[in-house]
Amino acid sequence: MKRTLFISDLHLSAAQPDITAAFFEFLDTHINADVDALYILGDFFEVWVGDDANEPLSDDIAIRLKAISDSGVKVYFIHGNRDFLLGKKYAAQAGMTLLPEQSVIDLYGTQVVLLHGDEMCTQDIEYQKFRRKSRGWWWPRLMLAMPLWYRRRVARNARIKSKMSQQNKRAEILDVEPGAVLDTFAEHKVELMIHGHTHRPAIHDHGGKTRVVLGDWYEHSSYIVADASGLTLCHGHERERLYFK
Repeated sequence: MKRTLFISDLHLSAAQPDITAAFFEFLDTHINADVDALYILGDFFEVWVGDDANEPLSDDIAIRLKAISDSGVKVYFIHGNRDFLLGKKYAAQAGMTLLPEQSVIDLYGTQVVLLHGDEMCTQDIEYQKFRRKSRGWWWPRLMLAMPLWYRRRVARNARIKSKMSQQNKRAEILDVEPGAVLDTFAEHKVELMIHGHTHRPAIHDHGGKTRVVLGDWYEHSSYIVADASGLTLCHGHERERLYFK
């Protein structure tokens, strides 16, 4: 039976080679002739300051993904809040197709909206202000025009500030807002949503509509396997099945 895979929030970095090793093991174990596509729903990398930042890790990842793409498995990428500067050059190097930040796909006859999910955390006013700026037309162009050393410094300082800010925020502020979730369902006229960002893997019911959340990879791998009958959310040794209507 044909299958489609979804992952998010690996936060790959040279500082955590264990996650990279887990990702490569995941590819070795799960990518075969039965797989139609791999969807990466943002925060794939811990930080991305531009396609010109040639790093051994990103080159290794590109080689592995390009081999998958060349084998016939489609690889799709939706930007997250850590890697929204990832551009067409690296996508081509890795054999990935860049998708809009909210994309509706036909998943074996079921319409599903895919997104990273950070835009639904509307109670985090401070972050949403930055998000609007960073996704605008001028800020990314300005940043990418800066020297690489400067971009790395900005990214490092932003991460430190973000960690300090999150420590002082209630858990519900960092989670998606229910009204924003329902608005997203309504906008795309679907009954199934898959996203990441919150690092809280679960399957949620929203009055007959279903939201599936991928987890991070800090302690366990987290992924979704979907086929024509439904999908399975896998996080570590835990499994939760959702059957399509």
